[in-house]
Amino acid sequence: MCSLGGMVLTLSSFLCLLLVLVLIKILHKLWWTPTRIQKQMGLQGIQGPPYRLIHGNNKEISQMMKEAMARPKSISHDTLPLVQPHIHYWTKIYGKNYLQWHGSQAQLVITEPELCKQILNNKDGAYPKKEVQNFVKKLLGDGLVSTTKAEKWEKLRKLATLSFHGESLKSMIPAMVASTETMLGRWKNYEGKEIDVLQEFRLLTSEVISRTAFGSSYIEGKHIFEMLTKLGFIIYKNYLAIRVPVISKFFKTSDEIESEKLEKGIRDSIIEIIKKRDEKAITGVEDRFGSDYLGLLVKAQHDANDSQRISVDEVVDDCKTFYMSGQETTTTLLSWTVLLLAIHTDWQEEARKEVIQLFGEETPHPDGISKLKTISMIINESLRLYPPPVSIIRKVEKEGRLGKLTLPPNLDLVISTIGIHHDPEIWGQDVHLFKPERFLEGVAKATNNNIGAFIPFGLGPRTCVGLNFGSTEAKIALSMILQRYSFTLSPGYVHFPMHYLTVRPQLGVQVMLHSL
Repeated sequence: MCSLGGMVLTLSSFLCLLLVLVLIKILHKLWWTPTRIQKQMGLQGIQGPPYRLIHGNNKEISQMMKEAMARPKSISHDTLPLVQPHIHYWTKIYGKNYLQWHGSQAQLVITEPELCKQILNNKDGAYPKKEVQNFVKKLLGDGLVSTTKAEKWEKLRKLATLSFHGESLKSMIPAMVASTETMLGRWKNYEGKEIDVLQEFRLLTSEVISRTAFGSSYIEGKHIFEMLTKLGFIIYKNYLAIRVPVISKFFKTSDEIESEKLEKGIRDSIIEIIKKRDEKAITGVEDRFGSDYLGLLVKAQHDANDSQRISVDEVVDDCKTFYMSGQETTTTLLSWTVLLLAIHTDWQEEARKEVIQLFGEETPHPDGISKLKTISMIINESLRLYPPPVSIIRKVEKEGRLGKLTLPPNLDLVISTIGIHHDPEIWGQDVHLFKPERFLEGVAKATNNNIGAFIPFGLGPRTCVGLNFGSTEAKIALSMILQRYSFTLSPGYVHFPMHYLTVRPQLGVQVMLHSL
């Protein structure tokens, strides 16, 4: 009996010790670490909204976003108060750089271009990419955009660069032209009527990325796009949700269950496309694996060199990344640009003159595309006012210096792209007006050589690899539209910019289409 009692006492003592250790760990994460970071940053002049236990500032941010979305919106390009109302509000109170909290995770919000440049150039490796979690992980996996592993990133970046630059990019132009022709064929039914260009551009960009990167049509990739869109909506819904990791392993929300099904469905569909490419290569139907992006990925999967070989999971993750980003960023870029040209018809006419001068009635060709100066200015101003990524996130790998600040490790760095793009100290008091002439002499002149002031596709070594691809696609689509149509804003248009995966017009972009 004494022996049994001793065992019970020992077990009870062990459980009590375990409980105490768990409580200490929770206390360290939820109270001690936030308090220490808040004090350390405060001593350096970095203030911010007070930390709230467990939720951080998430509830305040959520409430601000709800209020911003509920307000009636006039057609103004002052998008920061609508898309990131918390950053708009808190930078006014606490300054250009301030501390906020995503749950118990400290985030230093940056709206100062010089610090942005230092972070994104990342010369000493102090500010790496932050690993994506939860729903975003299901959407992007560990592909080129999201991976934090330097060696893996270098391999995938090399493959993407081969696909989307130089002669490879030129070879994609006929497919971009053909896809735009298909879209304009549909537009004949809307002449003299209202058309929602957001929906039209979503179909166009889906077709282009399918044809150029994966050697298929939109029809083959349609199911993948639909599942990716559903997964994107789940990410949007859960952006500010806080889940306790231990509990979430045992109790899944309906969104978590749905996201797992979507992730599996996307993977299965992409695996089928990969298998088809493998079979064609084996039977000799195609020249090896093909020269498009999928072909290069599948070829790398079979590389005899271990250091260059990639896994099937890496192929799947990179396909997901390019299906999603290849569609979303260019769709929103084209939609906002058409909105701006529908409002500012004088610039629409200037762009049309340039297109007619360079191409006449012919389809766009590489030499002419490179000379589209007016359209390039318009696109840059559209990207300034409505940048696709509203924020860029990095983390502090180890204690180090950023400007005059000493940063603790594991601090998140949130660069507000839209905040920097709408800063009157950089762009002038007309910062919220559409003025493409800002870029008449290039980006450097427009920003007074302040490199970190214009970052619609990032900066430094991890600048978006699809930048030239998306820009070329947008220039072709705009040129071909301007050759055939003029357009004005529809009376039915409601201005509603929102932060989805990009800055998206929530209610679409409706214009009246007029045949030339």
